[in-house]
Amino acid sequence: MRGIGFRGMEMKRPKILGITGANGFVGRALCEEAVKRGLSVRGITRTHCLLPSGVENVAVGNVDGETEWATALADCDVVIHLAARVHIMHDKSRDPLAEFRRVNTMGTITLANAAIVAGVRRLVNVSSIGVNGPSTRGNLEFTDQDTPDPHNPYSVSKWEAEQALRLIQLAGELEVVTVRPPLIYGPGVGGNFLRLLGAVHRGIPLPLGATKNFRDLLYVGNLVDFLIVCACHSAANGHTYLVSDGTPVSTHALLRGLARALGVPSRLLPVPPFLLQMLGNVTGSTAEFERLLSSLRVDSSKVYRELDWYPPFTLRQGLQATADWYRSVHPN
Repeated sequence: MRGIGFRGMEMKRPKILGITGANGFVGRALCEEAVKRGLSVRGITRTHCLLPSGVENVAVGNVDGETEWATALADCDVVIHLAARVHIMHDKSRDPLAEFRRVNTMGTITLANAAIVAGVRRLVNVSSIGVNGPSTRGNLEFTDQDTPDPHNPYSVSKWEAEQALRLIQLAGELEVVTVRPPLIYGPGVGGNFLRLLGAVHRGIPLPLGATKNFRDLLYVGNLVDFLIVCACHSAANGHTYLVSDGTPVSTHALLRGLARALGVPSRLLPVPPFLLQMLGNVTGSTAEFERLLSSLRVDSSKVYRELDWYPPFTLRQGLQATADWYRSVHPN
């Protein structure tokens, strides 16, 4: 595996690396990798919890515009901000946008202002590719230069946080790096990806054998490697990065790859995508089917060019690690 190595003057090792959302899917993986690399890590969570060995834990309560960050940020010189209210299917909130703004926008702004007071040097903000839009067409790829097109309350709140952080960064009070990942997978994944894993493992026939889309994904091992680079690399300040595994894959190819990694046959039915779209409209599952049928490509060339970073794991390696984890927790 390629490590950052703290090469020359390009890299600056943090005294203490603060990680918000340290008990989440990405947060735990990031804590483990940072400790392996000899970094002093402080995991910042809502409540006290058990974190990977070697990680100090500080609880701050709910993340919003009223969060008291001072104790958690003391002596930190870099913070990676993962804590967020994530996209929720069938959200029951009376005002979903207000709830997303409370955590993702106001919580991030409050963190940034507290970081300035605490003397934090850099904030790495993990946003979402949803800021760019819901999908791409043809061979087009999203870039950091695209006009943002946030398409749901979650991505709107993330875009508003990005804009606020940009103003803070331009004022010279805090270094800011923004990362917009696509769908993240790996050991410990939940949500729709976990449901797909379960369906493939159980041999359930899936009507996705005729999909012609291409989507970029991001293995959690690649993401945490990149986030540590963003925390340390001098050239990253002030930039927005789109990052992926670098191997776009169709839905049917992804499912076949998962089946191969799980050691089970792939059972895919070649149902025309337009019929699936009709089914989504009839059943009220348009958004779910759209994610399975549409394309979402990202241009990661900026990270190769500016930071000399390349994914240490291939898509196939990431799928295998994910499948191995799944079989370990779902042996039957």
